[in-house]
Amino acid sequence: MARNLTETRALFERAKQVIPYGVNSNFRYWGDDTMVIARGAGGHIWDLDGNEYIDYRLAFGPIILGHGYPAVVERVAEAIKEGTLFAWTTPWEVEVAERIVRLAGVDKVRLGNTGTEVTMHALRIARAHTGRERFIKFEGQYHGMHDYVLFSTASSLLGGMGSRRSPINMRVSSGIPEGISHYVINLPYNDLERLEETVEARWPDLAAIFVEPVMGNAAGILPQPGWLEKIRELCDRYGIVLIFDEVKTGFRIANGGAQEYFGVRADLVTYAKAMGNGFPIAAIGGREAVMGTIEPGRVAHGGTYTGNVAGAAAAVATLDILETEPIIETIFQRGQELMDGIHKILTRADIPHCMTGLPSMFSFILGVEEEPQDFRAYCGGDDVLYERLVMALIERGVMPDSDGREPWFLCYGHTPADIAETLTAVEDVVKEVKRQV
Repeated sequence: MARNLTETRALFERAKQVIPYGVNSNFRYWGDDTMVIARGAGGHIWDLDGNEYIDYRLAFGPIILGHGYPAVVERVAEAIKEGTLFAWTTPWEVEVAERIVRLAGVDKVRLGNTGTEVTMHALRIARAHTGRERFIKFEGQYHGMHDYVLFSTASSLLGGMGSRRSPINMRVSSGIPEGISHYVINLPYNDLERLEETVEARWPDLAAIFVEPVMGNAAGILPQPGWLEKIRELCDRYGIVLIFDEVKTGFRIANGGAQEYFGVRADLVTYAKAMGNGFPIAAIGGREAVMGTIEPGRVAHGGTYTGNVAGAAAAVATLDILETEPIIETIFQRGQELMDGIHKILTRADIPHCMTGLPSMFSFILGVEEEPQDFRAYCGGDDVLYERLVMALIERGVMPDSDGREPWFLCYGHTPADIAETLTAVEDVVKEVKRQV
């Protein structure tokens, strides 16, 4: 039976009258399938018509504990009774920084509000620290909405990216000045040969190497053994700042993020999303020598809402829970059950596929059996079949993102019953799709 979406679609039509395309982020626009959500609790959300979904989008990853997690909401509610913003430091900011230093092993921390904001500032810090201007990023990786990084992201078409030996910077938006492309060098992820030859040839101009340790916008593709270590080695050899973009992996794949999980230390690390369980909060952490570059009056960093009480209190509560309770372990256990179950269902149905990512943020790619190592290889999967499967799941009350590039996210609020219900829905949908082929 099809969902009743009468109220949802009516409000979306209202939204389109006053908001371009009815959404405040283009990633939320699904055409006629665009959703309007009324509320969330734990691992579930409800649309305006009361349809319930097991939520595996989790706001693109911030919800690590669950929607409306009481301990976080209560901490924020108490904190904001005393005010929300003062243009001075608050005790909440200090406690957030102390917790990040302890959990992530960085020396110093500056706060922000969004992933875009902190990746933008991290790039400026690296340039100021090195006196250089260019940087390397990797194809299919997304580092936010500022102009410097909107080249060859996961939104790019493979046909416009050139050859592996000589990649083309592909702008993913109108409105980005052409000259900015001079400052960014895109390379294939996990390609040691391309990376080493590029750094050796261009290091005098390179301020930073910017990398998502896990490809958070390309199905969670993992670094190959030695990949992150080689980046670290090259940065040390040539005085380049290594920046880990942990906006998605931070406090999600380990309490210390990707640095802890993979055992490689960066010079700067950016955090957001899971650190506040859905409240707007972000951070830059890093080595003393690099963070010390942010000298007042000489290197710009700031923001009216930076360190606001609501976001900082949410981060204190969330990080406290992560540090004292087995949150990540539980999420990994349930995520692994879900990954294993989906793999078995697809295998029994004789659908070629590979599982990618880690249990707290995973995906699967259809039409291929060998796990891709980079975005170019990811593009060889069957996106059409993946979307058919997911849209059928959504009709049954299970909601991952319809775009296979976006991982399935797990939270502490997902129960064993949710995992079982999801696997039942996957089995039903796979059988249905197989009948239609």
